[in-house]
Amino acid sequence: MRSLITGGAGFIGSHLTEHLLGLGHEVVVLDDLSTGSEHNLATVRDDPRLRFVRGSVCDPDAVERCMDGVTAVYHLAAAVGVFTILDKPLESLRTNLAGTETVLEAARRHDVPILVASTSEVYGKNTTAGLSEEDDRIVGSPLKSRWSYAEAKALDETLAYLYHVEHGIPTVIVRLFNTVGPRQTGRYGMVIPRFVQQALTGAPVTVFGDGQQVRCFCHVLDVVPALVALLADETAHGAVYNLGNAEQITISALAGKIIEATGSHSEIVKIPYTEAYGDGYEDMQRRVPDCTKARDRVGFRPHHTLEDIIRAVIKDRRPAT
Repeated sequence: MRSLITGGAGFIGSHLTEHLLGLGHEVVVLDDLSTGSEHNLATVRDDPRLRFVRGSVCDPDAVERCMDGVTAVYHLAAAVGVFTILDKPLESLRTNLAGTETVLEAARRHDVPILVASTSEVYGKNTTAGLSEEDDRIVGSPLKSRWSYAEAKALDETLAYLYHVEHGIPTVIVRLFNTVGPRQTGRYGMVIPRFVQQALTGAPVTVFGDGQQVRCFCHVLDVVPALVALLADETAHGAVYNLGNAEQITISALAGKIIEATGSHSEIVKIPYTEAYGDGYEDMQRRVPDCTKARDRVGFRPHHTLEDIIRAVIKDRRPAT
């Protein structure tokens, strides 16, 4: 098989690239390196079955150049991270909408199954403990850039679903809940690598808001095999699946765990949302997935604990000695 991974030089994409190569597949990676890095592909860059194309998913010609002989598409490319969305909301919106439509149209022309990566952000301010795929979305004002990412990804899901219904393209949609692991950077707002980097350098560990927000984190090595299994299962096509870990923790408790695990003397400092993100930022108090649907379909079960994730990120971020 030959798979195209958009955003394949990113955090999740690079792990998926390694996984598919390990299964014996050929892989084409399309990435504009806006948030990804060729360094993420260092372990496989010399593999003759890997082809790297630098380009944007918003460029139909670049996407078309990647489609020759492709038998599966994993569309992971997107503007990601709270900081990115808030700093460049219009550019992020265009990337997430136009990019997905461009890749879906290429999949339609070549009649290739496609997995579209979405996000738990689509649930917005719904704080149900155990969010299922059918739960309602509760989002804030469309004039708040905080929700532009959620709106764009929800439209991505609708596009993917309609390409399946109207054009018969096999599509799978996955909503990712805080996927974490080696190679993820805290530069764009991802909390665990940001906390780890602060703790390792002895800087204050900065918690935004009151720290009582509840989140769940899932290891990338648990998520990646599920992506492949879902796209390979014809009975999974035309549907959406949550992928995450239901192990809950508050952000303040997470900061404490990371300080302890790193052996750091860092202090926890709480920063108001207005200082961290600017005026008008909205957050949600709880985000916990129900992954029963993916478990029943492909046997998805996270095997890595939060402690495993923290250790993996520390190992990845700790300077070599």
